[in-house]
Amino acid sequence: MTDTKNLTAELALLAVLALLWGSSYLFIKIAVADIPPVTLIAARVSIAALFLASVMAWRGERLPRDAATWRVLFIQAILNSIGAWTVLAWGQQYVDAGLASVLNSTSPVFVFAITALLTRHEPAGVLKLCGACLGLAGVILIVGVDVLEGLGREVAGQIAVLTGAVLYAGAAIYGRRFARLPATVTATGTMLWASLCLVPLSLAVDQPWTLRPSGEALAAAGILSLACTGGALLIYFRLVKTLGSMGVASQSYLRAGVGVILGMVFLGEQIGFAVGLGVAAALLGVAALNMPARRR
Repeated sequence: MTDTKNLTAELALLAVLALLWGSSYLFIKIAVADIPPVTLIAARVSIAALFLASVMAWRGERLPRDAATWRVLFIQAILNSIGAWTVLAWGQQYVDAGLASVLNSTSPVFVFAITALLTRHEPAGVLKLCGACLGLAGVILIVGVDVLEGLGREVAGQIAVLTGAVLYAGAAIYGRRFARLPATVTATGTMLWASLCLVPLSLAVDQPWTLRPSGEALAAAGILSLACTGGALLIYFRLVKTLGSMGVASQSYLRAGVGVILGMVFLGEQIGFAVGLGVAAALLGVAALNMPARRR
């Protein structure tokens, strides 16, 4: 866990992670117009794996050689990418985008519950609980309280989106097993596993050699792969070590505000009182989740 002196730098990285993953939805929307979802995800993880392997080579690092480490990397890949992305993609076919973003932002709540009731690997006191709940309330205000009216209508899809949030929570907790590995090695290993699983599926389902994607779709897929996946995972696995499970999971609250901020900066959009209050609540929630525990 990080100390107070370095907390500002780590929170800045958390904001960058939220920006990268928050903007990924835009690039997915552009790319998926010409590239089927399975092939897009397969390309995403494969290009990210090549990028991360290049970073490893530049830094003089090597992949693990023992089977035990590769087994836990496979589990991490299922939690953080293969399983989570698959169930989320399926669920979002049936759930409105606003409600899906709220349901997908519940991962810090699940991290808190798992930590407090089962693993107890880091402090999970009242302040952390308040942070998890306050951040979720902020996301609801940002997206709009009326999105909750859809709860219970497409149950299977909503359960799928929630399952994705649970898998993300599991990834944040399970990722602490890689404390001895550099973030580059962990990120590369998980993306290699994802590539081994998704590329054959893409070849069988989509026959990608027959596709003729536009230059815009290819550019979006490239940014998604290099920045929003490869670069983001380097930050993610670093923050798992420094901020802990609940801290790194709190980026899901910041993601909700990314669209609001981008709209203000690039589109000149104005925000209402409820959205502004939501952004403030999300930021307070993130602050509470990342507050260093007092030394006794």
